[in-house]
Amino acid sequence: MPEWPIVRFEDLADQSRSAFSKPYGSAILKEDYVSCGVPVVRGVNLSSGIFHDGDFVFITDAKANEMPGANLTSGDLVFTHRGTIGQVSMIPRSRRHHRYVLSTSHVKARLDANRALPEYYYYYFRSPQGQQELLKNISTVGVPGLAQPVATIKSLVVPYPPLPVQRAVASVLGALDDKIAVNDRIVFTCGKLLSLRLTHWMQSNIDMVDTRPLSSMAAFVNGRAFTKGASGTGRMVIRIAEINSGPSGSTVYSDIDVPEEHLARPGDVLFSWSGSLAVVRWFRAEGIVNQHIFKVVPNPGVPRWLIFELIKAELSMFKGIAADKATTMGHIQRHHLDAVVNVPSQGEIRRLDAELVPLWDRALSAEQESLKLAELRDMLLPRLMSGEIRVRDAEKVIEDVT
Repeated sequence: MPEWPIVRFEDLADQSRSAFSKPYGSAILKEDYVSCGVPVVRGVNLSSGIFHDGDFVFITDAKANEMPGANLTSGDLVFTHRGTIGQVSMIPRSRRHHRYVLSTSHVKARLDANRALPEYYYYYFRSPQGQQELLKNISTVGVPGLAQPVATIKSLVVPYPPLPVQRAVASVLGALDDKIAVNDRIVFTCGKLLSLRLTHWMQSNIDMVDTRPLSSMAAFVNGRAFTKGASGTGRMVIRIAEINSGPSGSTVYSDIDVPEEHLARPGDVLFSWSGSLAVVRWFRAEGIVNQHIFKVVPNPGVPRWLIFELIKAELSMFKGIAADKATTMGHIQRHHLDAVVNVPSQGEIRRLDAELVPLWDRALSAEQESLKLAELRDMLLPRLMSGEIRVRDAEKVIEDVT
């Protein structure tokens, strides 16, 4: 197994004056936000690791010019130093905007292209050893954070393999992420096409549309407090956090026996009705549905894609109801599910199902494939970083899977 040299991260820095930097204090205030301009990179853009090039707030070019060290471009690494410590992302080579600006909770690292490939170090800091290096300097007083964040990021120690090795490792892992990104687009496109087709049909066939209470279309089975006394092994207990972001270090597992009505399997529709309201298609392994989440079981003759679309269409209304709960956690009550919705007549549902269920199934298939690809990437990542396996062996593993 090769032993790569170990260097300080700042030794790989670009020669620019502010290769490692962040905006300080109140550099960007809410009153600086404008409707368009230079996008500000915040946690929402980094939460999945892969950079989310959207959902921005903006500042003016003049404001961005006041903070040259906080400006970002392709290949810049972005580290979260407050709150979600260990979060790292990279401004993509193909980006939507000419430049970006850091928010005050993040540190930029710009590397010397002649010595270090940012993609390699992006993957390194996502590996267990890279995460350990990042997390060793956390201050747990108040909001978790890094003391002296710029100095801390500079002082991290990292492996320094030859540049061709960096490129090869990043290429292998990047191929998996590229495939996952393709699947993400498939999921989005299938969902969009399904929604548009249903909406167009409803608008074009008013005489074949019925009105029914949403509650008459499915059973809304409330989860229970299954996190209490959980064993730590077995099936995932699906809470709102898992619905929104997937499993994490705080995810609870339990080997408790539960009724079928409280189990979620791939393709089931889940609706979180308290706190962060959302409706999702569950695509992960079988899990246990926790409290504050409905498992939505369609009635006979009602496809899952239809009940999903009906709930999604009412979600803004449900969120408005929840927002009015000023003294408690925002939520809806069961009687709100009696809201009257427009649905195709029963015979038309069958005809539409033949047309639209392939879109639902294709999206589910893409989501499940991405899970397997992510598991493979996360298995290969530490082994490639340590030199435990060679790039050619990793390529063979990927070929066998894809």
